[in-house]
Amino acid sequence: MITRRTVLSGSLTLGATFVGWPALAAPKAAPKRSRAMRMLDTDNDGTIDLDEAKKAASALFDKLDRDRDGTLDKRELRGRLTAAEFAAADPDKDGTLSKDEYLNVVEQRFKAANLDNDGTLDEKELSSRAGRALLRLLQ
Repeated sequence: MITRRTVLSGSLTLGATFVGWPALAAPKAAPKRSRAMRMLDTDNDGTIDLDEAKKAASALFDKLDRDRDGTLDKRELRGRLTAAEFAAADPDKDGTLSKDEYLNVVEQRFKAANLDNDGTLDEKELSSRAGRALLRLLQ
């Protein structure tokens, strides 16, 4: 004869069995990655570190340097920096930014966007005001 205890015990065993089967669990959706993250996150770890940012900035610098003189003037920068930001980034006051000067600005903006100071930028940090200012120098 089947007792309540037998039914309860059997259903608990059956329930515990199905909980342990990963195939029956709902699949977790992968977090949506922004276009910027997909482009800049070369190691696909879900974050951008300073090396990845500088690599992207260096490639953009080379692309923007149309006259191939190793510097960017205000025209070549196409509004990526305000006049005040450009002046601050140009310590030798020659009216152009060398690649080193450009990368220094990138590093400063990276540090400003890295709100949790973990050395990487996630989607939330990239979407902050400081993160968007950094992205103007990387894309």
